[in-house]
Amino acid sequence: MEHGPLHDATSLAQLVASGEVSPEELLDQALARVAALNPALNAVVLIQEETARAAIRAGLPEGPFRGVPFLLKDLGAEAIDFPTHSGSNLLRNTRYSVDSAIFLRMRATGVVTFGRTTSPEGGVGPVTEAAVYGGPTRNPWDLTRTPGGSSGGAAAAVAAGIVPMAHGSDGGGSVRIPASSCGLFGFKATRARFPDGPLVGEGWAGMAIDGFLTRSVRDSATMMDACAGPDKGAPYVAPPMPVSYAQAITRPPERLRIAVCDTTFTGQPISDDCRTAVLNTAKLLESLGHHVTLTRPKADHDGMMRAWTKIVACGTALWVANATRARGRDLRPDDLQGVARGALKYAATLSGADYLAAVNKVHAYGREMAAAFDAVDVILSATLAEPPAQVHRFTHDREDYEAYRIGPGGVFAYSPFCATFNASGQPAASVPLHWTDDGLPIGVQLAAAYGADALLIALCAELEQAAPWADRIPRLLRDRLAQHPDWSHSVYRGTSA
Repeated sequence: MEHGPLHDATSLAQLVASGEVSPEELLDQALARVAALNPALNAVVLIQEETARAAIRAGLPEGPFRGVPFLLKDLGAEAIDFPTHSGSNLLRNTRYSVDSAIFLRMRATGVVTFGRTTSPEGGVGPVTEAAVYGGPTRNPWDLTRTPGGSSGGAAAAVAAGIVPMAHGSDGGGSVRIPASSCGLFGFKATRARFPDGPLVGEGWAGMAIDGFLTRSVRDSATMMDACAGPDKGAPYVAPPMPVSYAQAITRPPERLRIAVCDTTFTGQPISDDCRTAVLNTAKLLESLGHHVTLTRPKADHDGMMRAWTKIVACGTALWVANATRARGRDLRPDDLQGVARGALKYAATLSGADYLAAVNKVHAYGREMAAAFDAVDVILSATLAEPPAQVHRFTHDREDYEAYRIGPGGVFAYSPFCATFNASGQPAASVPLHWTDDGLPIGVQLAAAYGADALLIALCAELEQAAPWADRIPRLLRDRLAQHPDWSHSVYRGTSA
């Protein structure tokens, strides 16, 4: 049997609209893929099958993704009908009394949400290995590798064909790192493009934002359009876009000035595979008529990352304090893993003035990065400095939080690019344009000036058309499809015998 590319969410919604397949059938097949694939991946948790079936029986909204199976990240996206662990034993089986604005907007697209996907405790780290889920989440391209973090379960589920699209969030690369690690598209929008309320005003001093793991640029564009805009009472809002995301991808952008960085932003070397991915993408962009220059942005990247580390530690201390207060008890030894315990200890050494100084440092860095776009339109780099890490390399069982983040061989050395654009608030995307000789995905990161989301996603769509990735499928899914040929209808587009 020969297969076309994987269905994206848009394509599946078209099948539902035409009557070729029903939402019930798509849900049945998604659940069957969970049963067959999740034991190897450990990506999908807290399944609420009856909630999903009740939503179908009640009548799904007539949105752009009506009938498409969907998963929420097990962190944020608060929803009455979807309990959460948030990656932590301390938060196990938390239930909410209100639906978040972002969940309501996702639901209005017609998706059929049936569960959540794994995340690391508190969303900290480039891997997904939370003890509350009983083991690490693994990468469908290579089960010895991590799918990334913190939206690692979302990326693993999409790459493995369980769902065509899933919710994620990004406070330091948590959409882009998994997108790179799993061969997917991930877009971090301009700060405050999506709502955080009503339970949260901002995440990590404005550095965190919701997002999506998708197989196609068009799915991200459509879902982001559905979710964009502030909720009532938002502390600040993103600048308006000249056109919507979906309108932006209908035509290529003007020819752009693109700065290419084939090292880290501090000039350190990156792996040969990641450097090759950057340089090959630069050649492709040049062939498309864009003006390419080899350079790197000048800013205090190390200082920013130290400030980021302080802010996230304080954020950890806040959610832990809120959780223990809600449960009316003190912390127990098995409530938290090592990194969270280390973050608590580190946060205890910081004063309120230290926290505000860290926020001011991040704001100053944002101004430095704004200046970096004075002479260019886009910055191209690798998404990660290396191919996807081995499982357990960044285990959460260690308590040296500061060294874990910014010490030698730590997270910042592995992921030196992504947090830049959380701190600056600028839009950035990981695009799957390279694979290693061993078959591991390597993403490249493209970033644009604050508010220039439309320009950036138009460029991503141009690259998708010039170098399509939809035919690339993990071995795990190929092997399971050989065992379950009945899946092909809801997995592959253009199937032919």
